[in-house]
Amino acid sequence: MGDLLATYRRKRDFTRTSEPAGAPPSPDGGARFVVQRHRASRLHYDLRFEIDGVLVSWAVPKGPTLDPGIRRLAVHVEDHPIEYLHFEGVIPSGEYGGGDVIVWDTGTWEPVRTDDPRAAVRDGELHAEMHGHKLRGRLVLVRTGAEGNREAWMLLHKRDDRAVEGWDPEDHPRSVLSGRTNADVAADPDRRWRSDAPAADAAETLLPEPLPDAAVDELASLGKQGTWELFGRRLKVTNLDKVLFPGDPPVTKRELLAYTARIAPVVTPYVRDRALNLHRYPDGVGGQGFWHKQRPEHAPEWLGAWDNPDADPGETTTYVVADEPAALVWAANFGALEWHPWTSRVQDPYEPTYALVDIDPGERTTWAEVLALARLHRTALDHLGVTARAKVTGRRGIQIWVPVVAGYTFEDTRGWVERLSRTVGKVLPDLVSWKWEVKARGGRARLDYTQNAINKTLVAPYSPRPAAGAPVSVPIGWGELDDPDLRPDRWTIRTVLDRLAERGDPFQALIGAAQELPEIS
Repeated sequence: MGDLLATYRRKRDFTRTSEPAGAPPSPDGGARFVVQRHRASRLHYDLRFEIDGVLVSWAVPKGPTLDPGIRRLAVHVEDHPIEYLHFEGVIPSGEYGGGDVIVWDTGTWEPVRTDDPRAAVRDGELHAEMHGHKLRGRLVLVRTGAEGNREAWMLLHKRDDRAVEGWDPEDHPRSVLSGRTNADVAADPDRRWRSDAPAADAAETLLPEPLPDAAVDELASLGKQGTWELFGRRLKVTNLDKVLFPGDPPVTKRELLAYTARIAPVVTPYVRDRALNLHRYPDGVGGQGFWHKQRPEHAPEWLGAWDNPDADPGETTTYVVADEPAALVWAANFGALEWHPWTSRVQDPYEPTYALVDIDPGERTTWAEVLALARLHRTALDHLGVTARAKVTGRRGIQIWVPVVAGYTFEDTRGWVERLSRTVGKVLPDLVSWKWEVKARGGRARLDYTQNAINKTLVAPYSPRPAAGAPVSVPIGWGELDDPDLRPDRWTIRTVLDRLAERGDPFQALIGAAQELPEIS
């Protein structure tokens, strides 16, 4: 295919701009997309699809829409580096495309009617099923002629169940990664792009930030009880001074809601399109907690829902689906101190999108032993060439998430994780028990592959846990397993936002990284 980024590089002076020069494209890349709202000489939106390890790109002057009655001009431009999936910052004035850029939308996409999307672009017609924060359903791009020395294309949204008449992208101007507007980025550009980072490391350094404090303060009066407006939704908040977590000082409901509002844009990609099991503590962690799965009748109309067609009498018929950040704030206000998304999406509830490893310590298991088991899993996954990430639970253990392609059953993922963990367990057999009953394990750890089942859940990334100080389940980089200061409850709702600002979100590496599971002999 030659150098797909040659034109892109020719137009830029990388001694002046902090844009990425681009790592060598990999033909084994995923199928992600990004839409950037770009204020250059004039406002436009850059629509980019991951194909053959680069981002095939169109400039859309009026932006993409969900309105099936609207046709948009889209101008085909040069391919861009894959690092643009997270590029949010300012291109210096005088450089090509100079101006401020936000990540207006991102997610994954599926080519439709073709197994070769590069050929579809060459032939002048691309059908894409979008799974983004804002763009959902079927987009179609059709080449129509020329626009100056560029190819002119027409962009439209099909009339499907994701179409929304009258939908205008300018009504949704904030970044899905940071919650900021273009003006916010222009005022503080260095927060989002580190020009001293090697291009190959950009995916690790350009990770999403939570909604900034200023944005929360702008959208809601955090000191007042009543109705807050957050993310375009109105929420009636109550009992803001109620103590939910003991501590010094204790954590009130006001602080939990403020944390949730700030972290929600980061969490949403991990809960979207998934039934959500809520662990409620209406009276705080000192009171009785219970699982709540049924979407309450008093829930606001805009709150996402999924009707379970397989519900037996007495089982949950309708689940909450947190398709937008405001839904998590609603859940926290509802007394849900933990958020547990299903491993499968509501569109295919019997097809998991992650294989899960749960390192569940026993009564006698030390933290050093948990780390030893996690490092062995790290080594095994690296040997297999599998993309995965770990997170501390906020309690005592470590969990590992492995993104998988569509088509696997829970029996498949459960069997694969069992083979993986039994292989690991053979290295340190004295630390592990395979007994089902806790009393029969002799205080040893369990490598719990049985979590790979429908409606079996692990706590969401960045969810609080019901314990003193409001600890949080936090994704970590693989290298952090060697950090002597790592603890399972190291971060709380008061400290994890600073960590995100400094290190980003390691779980971002899992988005768009669905993979086949290799054989384990």
